[in-house]
Amino acid sequence: MVADLRRLVPEDVPDAFELSTFAGWNQLPADWLLLLSLAPEGCFAIEVDGRVVATTTLLSHAGRLAWLGMVLTHPNYRRQGFARRLMTHALEHARLLGIPTVKLDATDAGRPLYESFGFRSEQMIERWTRSGSAPFEASNENRQFNATLHAEACGYDRGRLLDALSLRGSVSTTPDADLFLRSGRVYSYLGPCIARQPVAAADLILAAMAEHATRSWCWDILPANRGAVALAQRLGFVRQRILTRMVWGQDLRGREDWIYAGAGFDLG
Repeated sequence: MVADLRRLVPEDVPDAFELSTFAGWNQLPADWLLLLSLAPEGCFAIEVDGRVVATTTLLSHAGRLAWLGMVLTHPNYRRQGFARRLMTHALEHARLLGIPTVKLDATDAGRPLYESFGFRSEQMIERWTRSGSAPFEASNENRQFNATLHAEACGYDRGRLLDALSLRGSVSTTPDADLFLRSGRVYSYLGPCIARQPVAAADLILAAMAEHATRSWCWDILPANRGAVALAQRLGFVRQRILTRMVWGQDLRGREDWIYAGAGFDLG
């Protein structure tokens, strides 16, 4: 068996989408295309017999931080070192770019692999979900958001990602808060949501959930933000998964009390 490591390209999206679906993840083909558009040099694959069987993506934010995601291997090709090989390549790519910090959200199964590369636990992140019966459809054409607010909250500039996400769904904004909504394979995504004050986040989230009450939603929460957890419970969300946010290289934290929802485990 010859296993070739190469860049992931748009023609690979059907294979890549199959991998994320096998894993039960929430991505759509559009999510893979988004990563390929933002980080064409940072999306990697292993190909066997003309088919992509493993992937890893590395999305750089202004050279300050990179987010590592989509660490996937087809069930028939696991335990052959493909994830380790891709991780080695992705982190070498980060080193060549001079990126001082890499983060990821790890499952319990993935943590030993990441720890072997020097990743350290930073904090927990939880996915909360609420089931519904209808897909999300964007109901407004607003594409404006406060990039400075997001940079202060996260500790790095992710304006390019936010631009791309704004085209995937809808954005609600006030002087003190932004809320993004977009579609997913099983659940629509509530987030990212950044707010300077709890009431500002609550106003946007409550309005969005009232407008889209019949939709299925997932909401990624840093449980240290007790206000976000309480609001999720109030709206009928239930905790579905708990992952560990991990960091490699330099520590980098922002105003995490302003983070009311993440963008997804593959995006941070």
